[in-house]
Amino acid sequence: MDAPAALNHSAAAAHRLQAGSGSGGGGNASLELSSRAPAPAALNPWDVMLCVSGTAIACENALVVAIICYSPALRTPMFVLVGSLATADLLAGLGLILNFVFQYVIRSETVSLLTVGFLVASFAASVSSLLAITVDRYLSLYNALTYYSERTVLCIHTMLAGAWGVSLCLGLLPVLGWNCLHDHATCSVVRPLTKSNVTLLSASFFLIFLIMLHLYIEICKIVCRHAHQIALQQHFLTASHYVATKKGVSTLAIILGTFGASWLPFAIYCVVGDPDYPSVYTYATLLPATYNSMINPIIYAYRNQEIQRSMWVLLCGCFQAKVSFRSRSPSDV
Repeated sequence: MDAPAALNHSAAAAHRLQAGSGSGGGGNASLELSSRAPAPAALNPWDVMLCVSGTAIACENALVVAIICYSPALRTPMFVLVGSLATADLLAGLGLILNFVFQYVIRSETVSLLTVGFLVASFAASVSSLLAITVDRYLSLYNALTYYSERTVLCIHTMLAGAWGVSLCLGLLPVLGWNCLHDHATCSVVRPLTKSNVTLLSASFFLIFLIMLHLYIEICKIVCRHAHQIALQQHFLTASHYVATKKGVSTLAIILGTFGASWLPFAIYCVVGDPDYPSVYTYATLLPATYNSMINPIIYAYRNQEIQRSMWVLLCGCFQAKVSFRSRSPSDV
């Protein structure tokens, strides 16, 4: 949801035009839009890296979406959530690509705001889908006996509907007028978003991160408790139990650590940063945030055996799995 920053770039071309005219502003983050006749803009290496990142994100997640849509076996609540995450990341990747194209080809306030809204909504949906996956993993352990019930399916669909609805609303805010195009004093480090807008987005991210942290701590407690109960039933704690527990906790730490390392720097900078700071700070914190959408399919999709089999079927068309599909619980991290 801090994705909005990606939108800085929609205005970067106009800023470079202003800088080239001798304003002497140097490298500040004043990425303003201009309605003047566009002039050829120098290619910014940061914009190129964001476009490359968007291309990789789109390709990775397009494959995940195709696999889930192609395979009837992948219809459990877990894969519905993974599909939602992949769809959001796919849209975010396409948004980064379109942002690059529009920045150097079509420069206008309307296009900039549409790009802003698209990226905000896409990244917000991605982060919200991660929260929904975390909630699903917790429920699969906390309510293991009733997890595969109609109530769980309804809960999953309700969570996704709420996540995408809120994300769409966040994306519409700058388009409907919550922007700083006509009041530059209210601009943030992510123009044309206002300071209050990015503060709202950052606060939402911090809240989601804290909820995920709490849920993963609870998941670790449940995993350790289950391992201890199994050990008591067998009257001793075997090395395999210890290794399995350690592996599960380590995996959860990697998942949360990757998410935090990707988004926290950008979310913090959006709150404490000043629009007069060099734009390189915005780019340097935004680029790692996009990497989260690049890593998500590896963590949540490609490591799954069912998706691996389905990928072989989709890509090769000749692979026949001898082992029947087993609907794994989302707790199989």
